[in-house]
Amino acid sequence: MPDKQPAVPSVWVRPRKGREQPALSRERIVTEAVGLLDAEGIDALSMRSLGTRLGAGATSLYRHVASKDELIELAVDEVFGELEVPEAAGPDGWRDALAATAGSLRAMVLRHPWFASVVGQVGLAYLGPHMMRMSDRLLGVLGAAGFDVTEADRAMKTLVAYVMGMATSEAAWLNLVAQSGQDEGELLRTLMPAAEQAVRDHPHLRAFYATAVKDPARDHVRRRDEDFDYGLQRLLDGLRARLG
Repeated sequence: MPDKQPAVPSVWVRPRKGREQPALSRERIVTEAVGLLDAEGIDALSMRSLGTRLGAGATSLYRHVASKDELIELAVDEVFGELEVPEAAGPDGWRDALAATAGSLRAMVLRHPWFASVVGQVGLAYLGPHMMRMSDRLLGVLGAAGFDVTEADRAMKTLVAYVMGMATSEAAWLNLVAQSGQDEGELLRTLMPAAEQAVRDHPHLRAFYATAVKDPARDHVRRRDEDFDYGLQRLLDGLRARLG
């Protein structure tokens, strides 16, 4: 009888074949896929283009990875492996541990601009070994802080959702900056006349643009860091209130 197909197509529910060609392992394929994605973006990824990069035919890749969708699942989990999650730090160190994890996740998304566009499509990402390691350690940090397992899971999801939302918007903006060929300050000054026109009938937005955006000496990298940290600290304040 033919092998029964999994109900949900995913690399994490399909048995892995036992034998691999030593020169072309799944691990090497995934490493090269991440390199291709970083260099050229998601639209450039295909089994053919990856095979060319590896010096192998697309047919050889299919012996290790069943489809492009599986390849993306593997690439997503590969970059999750870059995350640094501190060990559980007890009731006193949990806040610093979560802040460090959030910073590491944000940095990872910005290093891999393609990641944000596909992670929401990878429905079984939570089964990937690196994602599971991250989740387990975060639950340990939150459990040691005093949260029960259900609330720890909800707190973890809230933290990840905040970071992914902020980092996705930031990555899109930085991609626009890169495409413009200008630095961040130059691009903002170029866009300012259109922005001033758009906010003309909106007094609160107009005041914001006049003070926060238009300042030519503004360190825009620092501003993005401060914006991210503001929301993160308020989220952590909320978790601390729950413990209190």
